[in-house]
Amino acid sequence: MEIDFNKSTDGLVPVVIQDEHTLEVLMLGYMNQEAWDKTQTDKIVTFFSRSKNRLWTKGETSNNFLHVKEALVDCDNDTILIKVKADGPTCHTGARSCFNTAYNHNFISQLEQIIADRYDNPVEGSYVNKLRSKGLNKIAQKVGEEGVETVIAALAETETDLINEASDLVFHLLVLLREKGLSLETIAKNLESRHK
Repeated sequence: MEIDFNKSTDGLVPVVIQDEHTLEVLMLGYMNQEAWDKTQTDKIVTFFSRSKNRLWTKGETSNNFLHVKEALVDCDNDTILIKVKADGPTCHTGARSCFNTAYNHNFISQLEQIIADRYDNPVEGSYVNKLRSKGLNKIAQKVGEEGVETVIAALAETETDLINEASDLVFHLLVLLREKGLSLETIAKNLESRHK
């Protein structure tokens, strides 16, 4: 990757930090060549702090490190996008994102990761693990039940009932996809291919 650090007089380029799964923008920082090199070597995001006038590794005091999963450079070679796994809140205020979004627009992707984690690291008493222990037939049956309940709620119940039933349907569908080794990415790519 070629990054043009000479386009600005201070040798800094903007860096957008994005959650690897939800794609939510978590923060914006700046890097010079040294910060970029350290980030590539350590696989943990290091910025050049303009206020401290030094390299600054995000999480050096809070332990909320940003682990690099993918780095991309824009078409002009003067802006970096880094997809990360965050160890905790990204913002110094304790918020998930420095942009104070009202809610996580991509929570369904995050929920998919929570379900995957329950599969990989079972938690005693977890609903996902109880459902999984009953097998594929029971998981598929729950999707069917929730689908029917969603239809009934849409036709004869309140908006709140519909929201709750649709939420149950989406949750159980995510569990079914995980059980079958599929992901939202697979479904999104299939939908995208049908759209063309």
